[in-house]
Amino acid sequence: MNDLGQDLELRLVRYFTVVAAHQHFGRAAAELHVAQPALSRQIQRLEKYLGTRLLDRTPQGARLTPAGQTFLPRARALLGAAREAELAVREPALTERITIGYVEDLVITAAVRELRRRHPDARITTRHLSCHDVGALSDRRVDALIARAPLPFAAGDVTATPLYEEARMLVVPRGHPLAGRASVTAEELAGEEVAPCAFETPEWASYRVLGADVPPIESYDDKLELVASGQAIAVLPVGDRRSSLRPDLVTVPIEGAPPSQVVLASREDDTNPMIGHLRLAAEAALSPAPAA
Repeated sequence: MNDLGQDLELRLVRYFTVVAAHQHFGRAAAELHVAQPALSRQIQRLEKYLGTRLLDRTPQGARLTPAGQTFLPRARALLGAAREAELAVREPALTERITIGYVEDLVITAAVRELRRRHPDARITTRHLSCHDVGALSDRRVDALIARAPLPFAAGDVTATPLYEEARMLVVPRGHPLAGRASVTAEELAGEEVAPCAFETPEWASYRVLGADVPPIESYDDKLELVASGQAIAVLPVGDRRSSLRPDLVTVPIEGAPPSQVVLASREDDTNPMIGHLRLAAEAALSPAPAA
């Protein structure tokens, strides 16, 4: 039974949406900067208020119950409406504000610097997103997102503007048969591509060793370790230089592979003028990395 003498707390609703996005209390607690036991208690408070269980706790994390699946889009809409109400009554000088999300290997410093130069009085913040932050744009934690296409959103939900394209490269361990090649073709890279994370740069191709497929691993560093150990190969945009930090990995240009496209995405119905300003600044300041 819920307490009809209490109003629904937006803070609890936000906590729920973050746990739902991560499907893991520990990762959600880290993003929210709260202790995991405290977060669990707050979710229980929300469930008690609503009179139903929203999340099932599992050994792997948490999953939405049918009631949670019903509540999630309404919770996000509630948070969005609250934010719009807040923005509508702020002083005009404070209405020029934007939170820019960016993911994985992308560096957006030049675009942010250019945007601040053009709009010195605007409130501009950035937020690095992990592959578990798929809902950051739809639940309005960020106003715009700079990421690599394709994006995990339904058609009509977002507007995406291409910024630039980058060629792709192969990452293999030293001693691999392809490591000494000047280039390889896309046809030579047979294997099943896996996308373990919606916002993750690499497209992973399974590489069989002793008849075993590559196991699913979430950490980017663990995946590089998998490549270095000879159990996988990776296909990355040439702008992703993180593999170059390891001396036991080699990059090889790929011929005939479709380029990786970097886009600026925003919600279809968002009228924030700073999004258009960001688009112009990003188009002027960001450019593809030179081929390796």
